[in-house]
Amino acid sequence: MARQTGIIKIKGTVGDLTFYKSQDGDMVRQKGGIEKDRIANDPAFVRTRENGKEFGASGSAGKLVLTALRPLLMSASDSRVYSRLLRLMMFIKELDTVSARGDRNVGVGIAAPGALALIKGFDFNNRSSLGAILFKPYTVNIGTGAITIPGLVPVNDIVSPQGATHITLKGGWARVDFVTGVTELQLSNVVNLPIDATPNNVALVPVGIPAGPGTNMFVLQIEFFQEVNGLQYSLKNGAFNALSVIEAS
Repeated sequence: MARQTGIIKIKGTVGDLTFYKSQDGDMVRQKGGIEKDRIANDPAFVRTRENGKEFGASGSAGKLVLTALRPLLMSASDSRVYSRLLRLMMFIKELDTVSARGDRNVGVGIAAPGALALIKGFDFNNRSSLGAILFKPYTVNIGTGAITIPGLVPVNDIVSPQGATHITLKGGWARVDFVTGVTELQLSNVVNLPIDATPNNVALVPVGIPAGPGTNMFVLQIEFFQEVNGLQYSLKNGAFNALSVIEAS
């Protein structure tokens, strides 16, 4: 793909060239490819159809995660979180050693050794990684979903962007069934702290336990705020907020 650099930007198709706008700017690519009907029916493209089916299934699995965590993602995610999550789901799909090619899926792969380790540590906002912000040990109780951070001193233990005066910490316990497509999220209490030298014993406990079977994802969110005249405002529209999977089971 080529990039448009002129003053006048074109959108649409001219001859064999297609002009379009993407996250990377104004782009141009050459038309081409194979007819859709041939890909769908020609025996020569059976591998292509299998790959496409698995790709679509992995995309659906990624959307399940995004759907489950939507209340948190609204204030802590980047514009390419879906594509990054899709790539993760494709890796997990590869762990399915039971299903036939074309039918391999995340619902089976997630049960394989090492699958949960791939999920743990996933950051939903690649502009603000939790590991680059929080420098205080924490624990997760996978039976209750409780996240505890003893002795948190915000000014020392959290790397805050310029202008931030307060932080908000929130936990979540999502259960995602990649087989049935059922998801549930239980959120914790919210802890809001000034960015100062006061030690705090933070305890984030979900209000309940998600029902039904599925994969458990325990997430931690840190939001930054700026206080003006007694009111707190989201800093830079959440650009510095972090949301990460800190445990999975």
